[in-house]
Amino acid sequence: MRDAAAHETAVYTHGHHESVLRSHRWRTAANSAAYLIGELRPGMRVLDVGCGPGTITADLAELVAPDGRVTAVDAAPDVLAAAAAYAAERGVEGAVDFAVADVHALDFPDDTFDVVHAHQVLQHVGDPVQALREMRRVCRPGGIVAVRDADYAAMTWYPATPGLDEWQDLYHRVARANGGEPDAGRRLLSWARAAGFTEVTASATAWCYATPEEVAWWSALWADRTTASSYAGAAEGGGHATGVELEGIARAWRAWGASPDAWFSVLNGELLCRA
Repeated sequence: MRDAAAHETAVYTHGHHESVLRSHRWRTAANSAAYLIGELRPGMRVLDVGCGPGTITADLAELVAPDGRVTAVDAAPDVLAAAAAYAAERGVEGAVDFAVADVHALDFPDDTFDVVHAHQVLQHVGDPVQALREMRRVCRPGGIVAVRDADYAAMTWYPATPGLDEWQDLYHRVARANGGEPDAGRRLLSWARAAGFTEVTASATAWCYATPEEVAWWSALWADRTTASSYAGAAEGGGHATGVELEGIARAWRAWGASPDAWFSVLNGELLCRA
């Protein structure tokens, strides 16, 4: 295991409030890792870094069945317990191992995995280049390191809503104060180059929320996140916004979500890096 003490510590901005997990549980391999699916084969050994509640993890386990195995790691023990319960619900618990881990210092030998996957992780770590070096170290030669991260500055919506402009600005300030990089999507390629990867396929895909049901879900979870999650606590505790301002942004999210014309897109950068 590498020593992570020398690396800047970042605080996970979102935390694991229900409004956050509501978003995470929506994610699947199909809607969040489609760029990777074509590389997966039965029997592969996969490391899923920052697995969260395990919805993508369970899909990966099914995609490398039979005989494949997924090791799912996260920094938060509580969310790992939820992921293990979900794996059991999906019937893949026998093909998934769970462990607490720091991506800066993974407790696995060199060349252990065929695929190392991290979804929406590098934007939240103190040293994304070191994280990628560790992911590369534990990936066997010829294997794949796959990463995907959102880019907050590239998020766009309609109709124009000043309160959402305030939210976007506030989120940038809070995330960076916590040691993260909210515009990670556009930086992934440069980080991978700095980590020593030379064979990299870069792409981008977007989540789009446009149906009444999708818009209602997206606006409600961000309204709740703005006033009740760890992000809300960091915003107020760090002096970035008052409680009154946070309530105003939450109202703006709900008002935007009530528009019959509401549309929101989240751009995600993604990389397939050959180890």
